[in-house]
Amino acid sequence: MTLQQFMNEAISPWMRKDGPDSDIVLSSRIRLARNFANVPYPIAADPKELEEIRSFFKEKYEGQDFGSYKDLAFVSIRDLSAIERRVLVEKHLISPLLAKHSEAAAVLISENEQVSLMINEEDHIRLQLYLPGFQLSEALQQAFEFDDWLEEKINYAFDETRGYLTSCPTNVGTGMRASVMMHLPALVLTKQINRMIPAINQLGLVVRGIYGEGSEAQGNIFQISNQITLGKSEQDIVADLQSVVKQLIEQERYARQQLIKQSGDKLEDRIYRSYGVLAYARIIESKEAATCLSNVRLGIDLGLLKNVSRNILNELMILTQPGFLQHYAKKTLAASERDQLRASLIRQRLQLEQ
Repeated sequence: MTLQQFMNEAISPWMRKDGPDSDIVLSSRIRLARNFANVPYPIAADPKELEEIRSFFKEKYEGQDFGSYKDLAFVSIRDLSAIERRVLVEKHLISPLLAKHSEAAAVLISENEQVSLMINEEDHIRLQLYLPGFQLSEALQQAFEFDDWLEEKINYAFDETRGYLTSCPTNVGTGMRASVMMHLPALVLTKQINRMIPAINQLGLVVRGIYGEGSEAQGNIFQISNQITLGKSEQDIVADLQSVVKQLIEQERYARQQLIKQSGDKLEDRIYRSYGVLAYARIIESKEAATCLSNVRLGIDLGLLKNVSRNILNELMILTQPGFLQHYAKKTLAASERDQLRASLIRQRLQLEQ
C-alpha cells in the first residue's frame, strides 16, 4: 500500500465534504441506543443469547442498502487484532467499550462510513450516524429513518411511559445522544473556554474530548452532547443543543477576530511555527502534533495559510493516532518509534501538497 492509498483510507469519505459552519463544527452525530424486547441486556445475557443477536444482524443486514447508505459491511470484533480495533476507534466507527468486547460483539458499517451499527456493546444496538459540519436536525431525521428501517425486523424494548429501555438508566427515554465535534482554538487561547464549560454543564449538556467520555480535548477539539434523555423529545434535545452550539460558534468567531486585532503578530507566529514543526520535525509526540495541527487549521480558516487544505489536517488528526501508525507500519511500535513515524508521515503528507 502506497502512502497516498493509505491516506485515502485514513479519513472517512464523508469527512472530505464541507458542511455548514465547518470551519468550527467538524461533525454532527446522532447516536440511538436500542435493545431487543424480552432479551437480557448484554451485561446480563448469556453467550448463546448474544451470539443469536450477532448472527441475526449478520444474516439480515450484511451487504444490505438503505437509501444512501450502501453495502453494509459486517465486522466481527473477535476477528480483529488489537491494532485493527484501535483503528476503528480512532475513526469513530466503534466505541472504546466495543473494542474491549470479543466473542459476540460486531459492527455494521456503511460504505461511506457515515453509519455504524454497534452490536452487543452496552446495549444490543448502538446506531450512530454522522454528517459533516453543523447538521444536527438533518442527522436526526436520517437516524430516525434508519431506525425505522431496523424496526421493521426488530421488536424493540419500549415502555409507553418510560420510552426506550436501555442498559444504563441515563439513556432511558429517547435513548439518544446528540453531539457535535467543535474546533475552538480561539476560546482556548483566550481562556474563555474555562468559564464556558461549567455553564454548558449547567444546561444539561456535557463537554468531552475527541473520543468521548474520559478522553482529553486534544487539538482544541471538544465534543458537546446532551446528558438528558428522559422527559424531552428528540427534537427538543436537539433544539437545546443547537442553541448552545450557535452561541459557541459566534463566540469562537468573535474570539478569533479579537486575536487578530490584539495579537496578530503573535498569532501568526504561533501558526507558522506550528507549520514549521509539522513540516520539518523528526520526532513528534501525539499531543504536540494535535496542538500544531490545531494551530495550522486555525491559520487556514483565517486565510493566513493558503498552501494547505483543511482536509489534509482532518486526515492527519486521524493518521497520527497510535493505532493508525502501527497499522501503517504493520507491527506494534514503541512510543518512541511512533513519534518518529508520526513525524515522517506528516512531513511526507505536507510535501505532497506542495
